[in-house]
Amino acid sequence: MKQPSLWHVLQPKWRTALQRLREERSRGGSGKLLLLIAVGLLFWVGVYGVLYLILKHVRSAEELGPFLAAKILGLVLLSFVTILVLSNVITALSSFFLAKDLDLLVSAPVDWLRLYLAKLGETLLHSSWMVALMAVPILAAYGVIYRGGVLFLPYAVVTIVPMLVLPAVVGSAMTLILVNLFPARRTRDLLSIIALGAAAGLILLLRVIRPERLARPEGFRNLLDFLAVLRTPTSPFLPSEWATNAIMGYLRHAPDPLPLILLWTTAAALVTLGAMLHRQLFASGFTKAQEGAERFVRGKVWRRTVGWLLTPLPVAKREFVLKDIRLFFRDTTQWSQLILLGTLIVVYLFNINALPLHRGEPVGFFYVTLVSFLNLGLAGFVLASIAARFIFPAVSLEGRQMWLLRSSPLDLRALLWSKYWVGTVPLLVLALLLTGLTNVLLRVGPFMMVMGLVTICGLTFAIAALALGFGALYPQFETENAAQIPTSFGGLVYMMATIALLAAVIVALWQAVYAYVRAVYLGEPVVVDAWMIFWFAVAALLCGAATAIPLRVGLRKIESFEF
Repeated sequence: MKQPSLWHVLQPKWRTALQRLREERSRGGSGKLLLLIAVGLLFWVGVYGVLYLILKHVRSAEELGPFLAAKILGLVLLSFVTILVLSNVITALSSFFLAKDLDLLVSAPVDWLRLYLAKLGETLLHSSWMVALMAVPILAAYGVIYRGGVLFLPYAVVTIVPMLVLPAVVGSAMTLILVNLFPARRTRDLLSIIALGAAAGLILLLRVIRPERLARPEGFRNLLDFLAVLRTPTSPFLPSEWATNAIMGYLRHAPDPLPLILLWTTAAALVTLGAMLHRQLFASGFTKAQEGAERFVRGKVWRRTVGWLLTPLPVAKREFVLKDIRLFFRDTTQWSQLILLGTLIVVYLFNINALPLHRGEPVGFFYVTLVSFLNLGLAGFVLASIAARFIFPAVSLEGRQMWLLRSSPLDLRALLWSKYWVGTVPLLVLALLLTGLTNVLLRVGPFMMVMGLVTICGLTFAIAALALGFGALYPQFETENAAQIPTSFGGLVYMMATIALLAAVIVALWQAVYAYVRAVYLGEPVVVDAWMIFWFAVAALLCGAATAIPLRVGLRKIESFEF
């Protein structure tokens, strides 16, 4: 029997993607696509502009500029490779062992090599597309600053492609080995904890290394120490260093073929080894994946603790809350991300504490107040990102069982209420912790402390409501991977709306904060007059509207679901 080609194996995925595009277009989705393209271009322009200014300043140092630019690119690509390995480890589990099309592909007369290449390509695409898009403005800035010319575009593509392939092969091989040691469902839990723990360790490592020292040569004992750090390879045995050498060699008009040869030969060798490993272990791993069903959890601990605390609530609301809490902690891919979140908070507070603000001086007071005020916007953005990961998918994760809730006599308002408060309460604790500790480290006055805590409370209620409301407006009931829900069109619209809310609140509050800073700077008593009260009321009105309207719209959308 003639074996189907690789393209024939990939056709169902391609046709499914095209059909979804046609359905979106028939529903008026062209506007969504144009909006997505516009937002993507704005993001590219922003990243390109920031890096262009940095590289322009770096290049002005004729002797140190190329070394410093290479070091920056090496750190960026090293971060990309690390992210890709972690992402591929998680994605490969779904692609190779838990995807819905595997039952058909494994039973069909498809050669093992074509199956491996098809699933490897699927894993590569799902895990690397965001990194590839992020690399476009970065490499464009390098090409413009160092006058790479038109040929730099294909040269950069030839350099980056094998760098993306290598983490995909390594991640798939690691997943294949672990699935043969553990059931696939338990392996997902193990991989989530390992991957997030490794990501947390990497963040702490980068924070301890303090790469910002490269921008302050005066911190080294002499020029030779600084040059030694610049010339030392970031990671001589990793593909990120080879890609950096290839790109910088081309931009210096001294191209070296060795890094490219290393990238492509290593990629080809690892794909070959990965295919051989797949041939030996995939059949047994796939069999174990079908046997690895998750065990049923009764949740007696939750009922004795959280259930006791929720006793005053009506039965329906209490059961909805308990259900959402149990589901959250049963899915390791959800709660294990708290490890990464805790690490990011530690690094965030460490950076705030390390700022040289010269507290106590008049200029220092101004900068401390400015940092504390702008921290509200940054903390709000962090909260919005967390809400996009945990609250936005809440409705979509109900899946096809939503029809049961719709057809039952249960109050859908109680369902929405439980999802809102289950997400809002921990988010509010995190917001108060982040803002309060930051203000303590900055040693701000009582006015900024109270204003910051009250504002972040209002923003938290609004951000959670926006996440839940847009999650109900743009549900993804058919998704196979919950991690893909926040990156959908609805997730993009939610982030845009949240950023607009943060900007509006910050602009409104700045009028009141400016009056406070001016009074303290001139030595006048701080008086909360009608002008300050007006702008505080504007900020409160914005947060209130952003809380009530999305919840009302989300409830109406849930009541109109049809299956």
